[in-house]
Amino acid sequence: MNFSSLPPWAQNHRLVGFVLSALLAIFLGFVAFSDNVAIIFVSKAGFWMVLVAFALFLHALWQTLRVDWQGGNWRQWDWISVGVVGLGGTVLLVHETFGFKIVMDEILLLGTSMAMHFDKTVHTPVRGSDIQGVYVILDGMMDKRPLFFPFLVSLVHDLTGYRPANAFVVNGALTFVFLGLINTLGRKLAGRWAGWLGVALFAGLPLLAHNATGGGFELLNLVMIVATLLLGANWVEKRDGPALSAFCLSALLLAQVRYESVIYLGPVVLLVLWVWYREGRVILSWPVVLAPLLMVHYPLQHRIFDMRASAWELGSKTGFETPFSISYLPVNLQHAFDFFFAKPSDQPNSIVLSVVGWLAVPFFALLVSKRLRALAKETPIIVATSLFALGFAAQFALMMVYFWGQFDDVVIRRLSLPTHLGLVVAVLTVLPQFTHAAVVRTLLAVASLGLVASGVPSMAAHAYSQQYLPGRETAWRRVFIAEQPRRDYLVIDNDSILWVAHQISATPIIQAIKNRDKLVWNMRNRTYADIFVFQRYLIDPQTGAKTLREGDDLGPAFVLETVREERLETLTLSRLSRLKEIREGDVSLTAPDPATREVPKDRAEIEKLRRAYLENFVKMLP
Repeated sequence: MNFSSLPPWAQNHRLVGFVLSALLAIFLGFVAFSDNVAIIFVSKAGFWMVLVAFALFLHALWQTLRVDWQGGNWRQWDWISVGVVGLGGTVLLVHETFGFKIVMDEILLLGTSMAMHFDKTVHTPVRGSDIQGVYVILDGMMDKRPLFFPFLVSLVHDLTGYRPANAFVVNGALTFVFLGLINTLGRKLAGRWAGWLGVALFAGLPLLAHNATGGGFELLNLVMIVATLLLGANWVEKRDGPALSAFCLSALLLAQVRYESVIYLGPVVLLVLWVWYREGRVILSWPVVLAPLLMVHYPLQHRIFDMRASAWELGSKTGFETPFSISYLPVNLQHAFDFFFAKPSDQPNSIVLSVVGWLAVPFFALLVSKRLRALAKETPIIVATSLFALGFAAQFALMMVYFWGQFDDVVIRRLSLPTHLGLVVAVLTVLPQFTHAAVVRTLLAVASLGLVASGVPSMAAHAYSQQYLPGRETAWRRVFIAEQPRRDYLVIDNDSILWVAHQISATPIIQAIKNRDKLVWNMRNRTYADIFVFQRYLIDPQTGAKTLREGDDLGPAFVLETVREERLETLTLSRLSRLKEIREGDVSLTAPDPATREVPKDRAEIEKLRRAYLENFVKMLP
């Protein structure tokens, strides 16, 4: 074939490769596999695909920034800014207890990191047991949550050994990384003092402290948004392959932190196309050519939303039939207002950030609309910020039409963090319009005062964290785990993932009922030192009568003895009980077998019986 006769775009081999890669990725992600095969593919290949993308990202990051890093001298660093970032991160971490704050996300993410660590597969374990000193995952499920955060936690497991607390280590480190990136962004937009202002505004936000000391993916989401924005500015400035690779791979990983973060791929695409247009040529690198194939697992994992209607969480709130609707907008806007401007004692907000940020938004919008019409005259950081402003607006709009998009809800308020980031970016972008240096210094003083007078007291009291019962129950159960001298016990609990993630033998209540005969066998054979049951009781305010939460009732055959109980919330009682026996009428099924049997004298016969017992033992695990 005579390539010179092809149109110019077809003569660019990398562009042709990118188009073919994208088409193949679309075919594999949306057409080639059935739902069940898609889930198996993600389970087997998901870890490795994220690993390849992460390794390529680190390599591209080094390629594009090594000149800047190598040319620097640590003696010339801005040590005052380093101190500001260190102080701000310390304030965020010292006033809250490290723990799992939003259980429905954080425990599942930890479980996924556990599976990634032990066997490099993607699933969340729901049943597990200690078998002769080796903890074995017996059953698991594919979770809907993206993979980048559990992947990072699994790397820490690989380097330091498996510990549930590694999730807190990751978020603690990310806290300082995020504040450092905010300082860099502020400095690029409006100078040194603006960088400090950005740090002070976030250091005074209790919601950030709440997530910085938790096990969720919110901090990583913020880090990747800011990192991608800054790498976008780097791409506009350098306009070469390494800069493009770092920018695009950062966006690829950002899309795998939270579901809605895929929105930011829009500004990324616009920024890439704008530079191509300004250059009059297509710039591509081989990592970017292959990037679509590294996202194949993403749409495949999203098949879960088609396979399980419960994945949309519509059952979490009554009266909703669709996850997104414009009809939700008025109510959600009111909830957003109630959150941003609530008393700090009622919500983990920052009045200073809310007031300053929302005052800056209309000026930011006007500034962005003006600059979008003349981007060629703007600096790289302004070009990137102006396009990413579209992402911040789209993300906020999406939350406002989401059925559960109420920012003042105890579970949902963490979803306001990208909006908080947008508010801070708005403030930092508008600042240069004020030529007098006193403006930024006054705002820094106000932010610092708000941190001391409102932020720190709110974080220290952390009353907002007491409103979420599952989080408090999780902390209560973790105290129980820490107090046990041995771990050779079984727990029956519908939140079995918590115990499995702490390498405690566990099974859900529905499985315990279904496998009653197996439990009987294990109790008669003393497989476990103890069997505990966790249940929650609802208390009638009029009569004081206790009613088991739906799904927590084992039935009358299971005889329980209370070990400890506590009212962690008004009108609820959390209880841990010991399973004493399982009965059928008046007959105890778990009583020891009264028959006495002789031990064979032949060693070969003993070994045969031992092997048969072990094979049956594995089959009889509950």
